[in-house]
Amino acid sequence: MPPKGDNLNSTIGESSVFKGNFFIKGSIEINGKFEGELSAESHVIIGETGKVKTSVIKANKVIVAGTLIGNIQADEEVSLLETGRVLGDIQTPVLNMSKGVVVHGKITITGGQNKDIANLVKESFESGPKIEELAKSKTE
Repeated sequence: MPPKGDNLNSTIGESSVFKGNFFIKGSIEINGKFEGELSAESHVIIGETGKVKTSVIKANKVIVAGTLIGNIQADEEVSLLETGRVLGDIQTPVLNMSKGVVVHGKITITGGQNKDIANLVKESFESGPKIEELAKSKTE
């Protein structure tokens, strides 16, 4: 759930179906079925009975306890609860995953870095002593 003081101003109830584009200036909780474009300034919460199909969810924080077909781009954090099911890619600085989660897709955890993550890891590997240098010093 969103923290105290956050504005959970939209809900799609368990028996409801919504198809279209939804842009929220607060948070949304989906317990029904949603299909379309989805973006929230704060939280997107997919409850246990929630089913979402979208190209990408964009939000500060995303919590998935239901089913999502689509990608996630979270600015702060993604939490996948034990009943969560995701078919899509996830990009976030922080990922929390409970036992029982099912995910099929590419996961990129940025750790809050703004750099290209692949290059960041490669640069980290390349720094420090070189194998060639160490091998050469052993033979001299």
